[in-house]
Amino acid sequence: MSILLSSAAVTPAARLRGLRPDWLNDPKVWRTEILAGLVVALALIPEAISFSIIAGVDPAIGLFASFTMAVTISVVGGRRAMISAATGAVALVIAPVNREHGMGHLVATVILAGVFQVILGAVGVARLMRFVPRSVMTGFVNALAIMIFMAQVPEMHDVPWAVYPLIAGGLVLMVFFPKVTKVIPAPLVSIVILTVITVGAGIAVPTVGDKGALPSSLPVPGLPDVPFTLDTLTTIAPYALAMALVGLMESLMTAKLVDDITDTHSSKTRESIGQGVANIVTGFFGGMGGCAMIGQTMINVKVSGARTRVSTFLAGAFLMVLCIAFGPVVSDIPMAALVAVMVMVAFGTFDWHSLAPATLKRMPAGEIAVMVITVIVVVATHNLAIGVVVGTITAMVVFAKRVAHLAQVTAVTDPDRSTVVYSVTGELFFASSNDLVGRFDYAGDPEKVVIDLSAAHIWDASSVAALDAIETKYKQRGKTVEITGLNDPSADLHGKLTGELTGSH
Repeated sequence: MSILLSSAAVTPAARLRGLRPDWLNDPKVWRTEILAGLVVALALIPEAISFSIIAGVDPAIGLFASFTMAVTISVVGGRRAMISAATGAVALVIAPVNREHGMGHLVATVILAGVFQVILGAVGVARLMRFVPRSVMTGFVNALAIMIFMAQVPEMHDVPWAVYPLIAGGLVLMVFFPKVTKVIPAPLVSIVILTVITVGAGIAVPTVGDKGALPSSLPVPGLPDVPFTLDTLTTIAPYALAMALVGLMESLMTAKLVDDITDTHSSKTRESIGQGVANIVTGFFGGMGGCAMIGQTMINVKVSGARTRVSTFLAGAFLMVLCIAFGPVVSDIPMAALVAVMVMVAFGTFDWHSLAPATLKRMPAGEIAVMVITVIVVVATHNLAIGVVVGTITAMVVFAKRVAHLAQVTAVTDPDRSTVVYSVTGELFFASSNDLVGRFDYAGDPEKVVIDLSAAHIWDASSVAALDAIETKYKQRGKTVEITGLNDPSADLHGKLTGELTGSH
């Protein structure tokens, strides 16, 4: 009988169910997403607090940022199941703002960084990521690890002796506990055990509570407490741009990683804009901003098996519930436990394979130089964005130098010595064309010279100018030059520019 039912008999509720994704009706998916969100929230607490310390703000600020980033990006982001929250990369960039100008300027910086990210996303900056070479990415990751470790050094200086065995114990727990089970995050287990030991034994060491009060209620939106003047804008703009670039780079790298793990595609443009929107929302709620978190995303996607936006949303929601309900307990966490967590994060972030003797032996010297320069610039400037830009420029110079030597010129003279044919192979651009002029025998060649470019490509005005210079040198000696074999793009560029690049005419 159900087969004979007309479409008019289908209820609105049934129609709505038909429009919903299949996983919404699957209890197993819901269970996976809920548990994944809870595990990520538990793992987020210590890291959010640690990143707050790096940024020089109260733990509440980092926790607020993780809450608003995760909840907002779960709606507007382009990569499902990716976790965004307060991160070490962003904390390192904005720490000087808080230190030199105060909390109001930090919040304004986060909002402006979000605006920059929306603009960069809208103009297609995600497509530019393909121009950042792997050696720069490796240098970026290694420099981030070094800076996270360096940020922990002050917490290990001039402290009670008990801090050192606590840090060592935390590291041992995080190394060996995953061999027992990976259901509960090892950093959380380490923090719980060290907190129980310090509280139970009455060990006097610095705690999270010493750094500032935890939130007892949800964040309230508001405007940053700064003068809305051009001077404020010029003060925060460089930090905001650096934060925007660092946040986008880390987020797009993480999104690509999740794409590979899940064999699915994500919209990098939507993710870029979504990161901006999330940072704007976070700024208005008084948070320190953030971006995608590689470690927490791996917990969510690889360990817990989450695949939807639900887990990302619940990670943020559970985070606030845990802080508001268990704030007094979190305040008793010893700083040594968080230092141990961040040391492990730094250790896990560093690409140790990039320093392996076998890798260094195989890697071209130019690639190693680019990686090292990226690390040095980042560590020296404490600015990840500057390091990536300098590293990318260095990589381009190394590439240009390498490709410049690939342009070859061979000459074949006719038996009657009336004509010589020069065959040019390779890519002709500013770096290779400068050497091109010196590859011809202007005085010794016969009356007719043919330059065969069928195995070459002209890329820029420098190459056209070099060919013009070659023709001029031959004409000064009463010899004729014929250029043949140009492909269509090269012929078009040569036709437009030849004879137009000098003022002699």
